[in-house]
Amino acid sequence: MQQEHMTNKDKSVLDACCGSRMMWFDKTDSRAVFGDQRSEVLTVTDNSRGNVSGQRTLRIEPDTLMDFRAMPFDDGAFKLVAFDPPHLIHAGPRSWLAAKYGKLSENWRDDLRAGFAECFRVLAPDGVLVFKWNETQVKVRDVLALTPHKPLFGQVSGRSGMTHWLVFMKPSDVLCEAA
Repeated sequence: MQQEHMTNKDKSVLDACCGSRMMWFDKTDSRAVFGDQRSEVLTVTDNSRGNVSGQRTLRIEPDTLMDFRAMPFDDGAFKLVAFDPPHLIHAGPRSWLAAKYGKLSENWRDDLRAGFAECFRVLAPDGVLVFKWNETQVKVRDVLALTPHKPLFGQVSGRSGMTHWLVFMKPSDVLCEAA
């Protein structure tokens, strides 16, 4: 499927897999383009943390419907890209985790390799990529093997210490082509 490339002169930030925008302090930040392949409102069973109703509504409402493997933006269009792709291989079709985070395909290595290539393609020279990964089912080292770029630094977080926040900077002298 061929897509027209879009320019975003008013936007300097891209969230390539925004989901429900969980990590954003301002879920409507005017500097950002929120993209995702899903657009849906889901009500799921959730009895965690004292949720009395036993239900939770998840709103996935991107600005742009898109696939992170083939983004409809010009090369070098953004100063900052947030890349928080699905990280689950095994999750039930009606599970809260699958609804909240999405699920990787059987070809997850190819998908993530293409996603990294696209994120670097749409980054401006010296642009910053913030990558978030939870290694509950796939180790972060296996994911980092899918891109030739090395992170500058990162932080491990979460109750189990399995969520990795990594920061990359696109080299100013290297063109990044889509996979």
